Amino acid sequence: MNSITYILIQLIVTLLAAPFVSGLIKKVKALTQKRKGAPVLQMYFDLYKLLQKTSVVSEVSSWIYKVAPYIVFATALTAALLIPVSTKIVPVLIPGDFIMLVSILALGRFFMMAAALDTGSTFGGMGSSREAMISSLIEPSILVTLFTVGLLSGSTSLPRIMQTVQVTGFPLAHPVYMMVGLALLIVIIAETSRIPVDDPSTHLELTMVHEAMILEYSGRHLALLEYGAAVKQLVFITLFVNIFIPHDQLIPFMGFGAVILSLLLYLLKVALMALVIALIEVNTVKFKLFSIPNLAALSFILAFLGILQFFILGGYHV
Repeated sequence: MNSITYILIQLIVTLLAAPFVSGLIKKVKALTQKRKGAPVLQMYFDLYKLLQKTSVVSEVSSWIYKVAPYIVFATALTAALLIPVSTKIVPVLIPGDFIMLVSILALGRFFMMAAALDTGSTFGGMGSSREAMISSLIEPSILVTLFTVGLLSGSTSLPRIMQTVQVTGFPLAHPVYMMVGLALLIVIIAETSRIPVDDPSTHLELTMVHEAMILEYSGRHLALLEYGAAVKQLVFITLFVNIFIPHDQLIPFMGFGAVILSLLLYLLKVALMALVIALIEVNTVKFKLFSIPNLAALSFILAFLGILQFFILGGYHV
């Protein structure tokens, strides 16, 4: 029963909150640029409109093009099940750790790149090659970062890691968490196709990465891809806020009320993280393609310094 409740909470919170986060980022960016911008709930309306439309499928495409949107959305949602939005309800029957998390997201990325190549589109191939380069550079940072926090908690299980940081007070005050936290922040920018790595709002095909890969899609297929990207973004934000800014230790009681309060605090943290991402975007410019490896290298160096500090401090446990 505990696992069923956990799955329901994860699905409901993820599906409802993911479009809101994207809308909030766009709204903050618009306000900082002295524009009114679209409503925060605009993505809900867009998804509903796209789901009502049929998809136009190229005659030269194969089954990969047709199944890719469903796989991308399913992998993002499955990844969300591995990262608890609240540690007040911990699953007992859901296997998997952060190694599986990275593998599941890599599966979705693979099918997205394959689908972009499937129609023979020039821009799709360009976006796929750029995505392959960026992911190959940034995934080592993800693994080193998660292995470091795994060493600190003595487990690769994300629920266990999040329970461990509950007793650290403020993890970002510790040198190990500080380094890997900065590394993960860069990872979030890269994995969610944000400036300075990519511009999700651009209409210039030559600068697109993620948008170039979904350029051929329409209707329900496009809705699933956009929804999947929003869910993936929320997955990484959840990973950051629940590891480096824990909050469940502030709730001294248990029960249904504790879960509700925990979810409200979680949503507040996610909103603040969305604000940070938006401010990073408006205060930076998109990098040249060949400058992205420098950013990925910085992320890896920070993650490596974090794991190095762990061993220098003698298997430092907080």
